[in-house]
Amino acid sequence: MLLPEDSARATDASLDGVWRMDGYGTVLEVSRGRMQEYQTTGVSCLEGDSARRTGTSDGAARYASADKTVYRLRTDGHGLGGREGQRGRDGERAWLHIDGSAGDRGLRRVEELPRACKEAQRPRGPLETFDVFWQTFEENYPFFAAKGIDWHAVRDRYRPKVQPAMSDAELFAVLSEMVKPLNDAHVHVAHPKGYFARPRPGTVVPSEELDKRTTSYITKRDLGGHRLQEFARGRIGYADLPGDQGYLRVSGFGGYTADRHNSYAANSAELDRALDAVLTAGRTARLRGLIIDLRINGGGSDALGLRIAERLTDRGYRAYAKQARNDPADPARFTRPQPITVHPAPGPRYTGPIAVLTGGSTVSAGETFTQALMDRPGRTIRIGEPTQGVFSDVMVRALPNGWEFGLPNEVFRTRSGRTFDATGIPPHISEPVFTEEEFSRGRDSAFDRAVAVLRGRG
Repeated sequence: MLLPEDSARATDASLDGVWRMDGYGTVLEVSRGRMQEYQTTGVSCLEGDSARRTGTSDGAARYASADKTVYRLRTDGHGLGGREGQRGRDGERAWLHIDGSAGDRGLRRVEELPRACKEAQRPRGPLETFDVFWQTFEENYPFFAAKGIDWHAVRDRYRPKVQPAMSDAELFAVLSEMVKPLNDAHVHVAHPKGYFARPRPGTVVPSEELDKRTTSYITKRDLGGHRLQEFARGRIGYADLPGDQGYLRVSGFGGYTADRHNSYAANSAELDRALDAVLTAGRTARLRGLIIDLRINGGGSDALGLRIAERLTDRGYRAYAKQARNDPADPARFTRPQPITVHPAPGPRYTGPIAVLTGGSTVSAGETFTQALMDRPGRTIRIGEPTQGVFSDVMVRALPNGWEFGLPNEVFRTRSGRTFDATGIPPHISEPVFTEEEFSRGRDSAFDRAVAVLRGRG
């Protein structure tokens, strides 16, 4: 019989080595209680995050990085992250779960690090930076065809503009101009004195100012004196409405605590406290309708959205399936679809009719949560405007000159295989969302329509 410490040593031994991730352009080196990430393309290898072994969790080796991101790694992927998994074969396959992300990432053992990862430090100038930037999108971005972008033509247009002696400001302008036509809120370019990101035209990204303005408007106009209870540093709000209806406002899936690392564990615990206070046994038995307001939602952790969905069903069902682009030469090749399932949470749950309010400022995890409610058992209706249209985790990458950029590389599919990237999830019922005309006339058409629909009059 293995003692706990013997089991931990056996786990470490089975994980030591070099692993290439399915998709994500990533290689992991695991050795002596340390996990080192390498970000790879056909022209580069750059060191990424590193993490130290901190223990064992549910049979998986647990690692934590300096920013307190928690990784769980095991050769038997069954049950990682509480989702459907696959079993390893003779130690040649492994699975990585990142706390806060839905699903797991597959790994396969390789003999050694790519040659580029073992070479001496390579040049860090503008040309090398440009090439790594372009190549990373070439190998990982899934949506060029859907957006009508010829990425090779982009390289031909912009690479001649890159000169060895150009300034940081000039290089930043080139990289930003390259990705500007993507209109993708999950694409960004960052350096110490600049940041570029661009949402879908006709939409705005959530901001603290917009959140405060709409919260104040809703409280005064929609709730009619009914108190909005606030939780999770104001990012979750709840009010009882007349006619046994409830109003749940979620402005993000993270930032719930003062924890400077914004860890998943701290956010998850705070979310559970909020949901325990809102979805009590008495209230869930009394409610005849629930409005969930996601119109100003900046995203965050997909897993936190799933935790809310688990409080809204009495039967398990598929939320969506995730895939990552998995062939540098073929943008149509993806990893095998990984089903993500909503399991009913223990304790009180609300299973009645729901009206979900969405708009162009419903972003990222706000959208995956919306998608997770699409096949929810029971009546769920969407009202407002299409969501932003960005679902993937952001693949954050370093550049040779020390800058950072991000891009999506995943798709989230419904049971029928449909995706909503670029266009966003459409509402069942279209209503204007926080337009200046709505504000000036004292209207909130989406909210009013939701109340009427849940009362059977919409």
